[in-house]
Amino acid sequence: MTTDFGRVITAMITPFNKDLSINFSQVRKLARHLVQNGSDGLVIAGTTGESPTLTKDEKVELFKAVVDEVGGKATVIAGTGGNSTEESIDLTRKAQKAGVDGVMLVAPYYNKPSQEGLYRHFKEVAKNTDLPIMVYNIPGRTSVNIIPQTMARIAEIDNIVAVKEASGSMDQVSEMRSLLPDSFAIYSGDDSLTLPVLALGGKGVVSVVSHLAGGRIQEMINAFTSGNTTLANEIHIELFPLFKGMFINTNPVPIKAAMNILGWQCGSTRLPLVEATVAEKETIKKLLQNAKLL
Repeated sequence: MTTDFGRVITAMITPFNKDLSINFSQVRKLARHLVQNGSDGLVIAGTTGESPTLTKDEKVELFKAVVDEVGGKATVIAGTGGNSTEESIDLTRKAQKAGVDGVMLVAPYYNKPSQEGLYRHFKEVAKNTDLPIMVYNIPGRTSVNIIPQTMARIAEIDNIVAVKEASGSMDQVSEMRSLLPDSFAIYSGDDSLTLPVLALGGKGVVSVVSHLAGGRIQEMINAFTSGNTTLANEIHIELFPLFKGMFINTNPVPIKAAMNILGWQCGSTRLPLVEATVAEKETIKKLLQNAKLL
């Protein structure tokens, strides 16, 4: 079982055609590009990939396409979580059949399960797959927070090996690290918090900005892990405007705009998300110019 997903994992956008169907040639091209530019792994059909508006069939086709394109060169992690345990199990089984290396399961959203409900949800999905699992905690989108004590229980399940922690609380990361086994990986779910999370014993980041600066983020993490914290901090400060700028609107609206500005054919976002405003696109363009990406 692959239990090491890598350090820089890109939460990949889903490129669309003008009619908002999936642009599979761009999916393949982008997956290749990311793996060649600093990404150890890719999350497919996560929030950044617009999972709420992708059909189950589209997700499975995406998994197959990316596995076919970069399987063996990078870890391919399928976003198979949802707010129905049965649906999550079904999609996880289909993802396993498609040949992915692991799955990411977001905390069930909208129905607001208790801590016991969260635990049982992850346990039930894990029971139905051989794949390694990354749990995704993002209270701002799900309205539930997986508290450290619950995460410690979840971590006892054999094939649950990592958490993408996006609560924004460094106290929560500290408490998780103190309760979880050393072998259990904590990933930052926020680009701007990657360095603080590393300092608290984190493994890496599930990143949006790695679409633009994957190699540089990799350098920052390598600098930190090799003890050169001064260099790590310099890179963090250098990338900080991008880290914040890619969230001036709901993710993935800004990163799709940035990629389109850079010449990628990523299309718009599906409703209810709408594309970046003219003013936002100007701001993003300036950020890219300042970062010498344009």
